[in-house]
Amino acid sequence: MPLAIEILPDAESVARRGAEIAAAAAADAVADRGRFEFAVSGGRTPWAMFADLAGKMPWDKVTIYQVDERVAPDGDPDRNLTHLLESLPAGAGADVRAMPVRADDLDAAAAEYAASLPDAFDLVHLGLGPDGHTASLVPGDPVLDVADRDVAVTGLYQGRRRMTLTYPVLQRARRILWLVTGEDKVDALGRLLDGDHSIPGGRVSREQALVVADVTAAGTRS
Repeated sequence: MPLAIEILPDAESVARRGAEIAAAAAADAVADRGRFEFAVSGGRTPWAMFADLAGKMPWDKVTIYQVDERVAPDGDPDRNLTHLLESLPAGAGADVRAMPVRADDLDAAAAEYAASLPDAFDLVHLGLGPDGHTASLVPGDPVLDVADRDVAVTGLYQGRRRMTLTYPVLQRARRILWLVTGEDKVDALGRLLDGDHSIPGGRVSREQALVVADVTAAGTRS
């Protein structure tokens, strides 16, 4: 099935649209189930999205989980959590569930984090790397073949091991929101839209998924 896409003028427009979608998903989830369970990836665009969510989200009814995290010290600029906490609007009372990447036994910690996840996320935000990776599902890593765990630990990738949600939990999400910006994403986005399973992003379910991209990432498709 085709992957739904919206193409917007710039990264700022993508972040604003992401905020609109997240706010609407939160309203629906709170009305239906009393809580909004949201999994968020790293990258610049989601932090801009959070800045636009001030006053638009029922923060006391929001639980934010991490899609992936680098194994790095607390407060390290490489940590997605560092930027997530900095980008949340002042006074936001969301329940932030950080991935336990400082544990001595990372595999056991991944299993504990998996046990804390909801049966299905209301919304999962994903980004897309120039090499086609999403979350920390990276090309060539054995984590791509994990089918019996919802959270797993990768090998070294760009100098860091990572903890990541795996395909099974992504496929159960009620909705997936891809935010993709930048000229370096043209090839990867084209392959994602074509359903190319040779890139990690291409293996994520297309049902209930929407790509919001800027014109530079969309290239000739815009």
